[in-house]
Amino acid sequence: MDAIVNAANGSLLGGGGVDGAIHRAGGSEIVDACRELRRTKLPDGLPTGRAVATTAGDLPARWVIHTVGPVYGLDDDAERLLASCHTESLRVADELGARSVAFPAISTGAFGYPVELAAPIAVRAVAGANTDVEEVRFVLFDGRSLAVFEDAVARE
Repeated sequence: MDAIVNAANGSLLGGGGVDGAIHRAGGSEIVDACRELRRTKLPDGLPTGRAVATTAGDLPARWVIHTVGPVYGLDDDAERLLASCHTESLRVADELGARSVAFPAISTGAFGYPVELAAPIAVRAVAGANTDVEEVRFVLFDGRSLAVFEDAVARE
């Protein structure tokens, strides 16, 4: 894939789940790029629903697109914010010239969004996005999540 989407936290400095795995596998280049973004453009961190890109470091991609999903039950307008994570990530991918993008199930881990609710939002947002990206893959943690996303795709 040209770009891998990271389900980041607002600090952009790594964490658990997908975020931690991407930072560990990508190496120090990703952390350094995130620190530079925080220093120069995002001193207060990345807002929920927005996206920004860095190098992919040692990952088999050109870029990592970091996006911060909503915390289920805490963030107002969580559905809109979750959809925005996907459309903003695709907007950033277009700016980069990326033609293929891999998404995780944003917010369904530590941020508590039920995958049954998140999958249709993600699939609708991607399907309805005005983008030049030619291929989108959802890369999921387990068989249950895969089944839920497959069902959402079939319904779209």
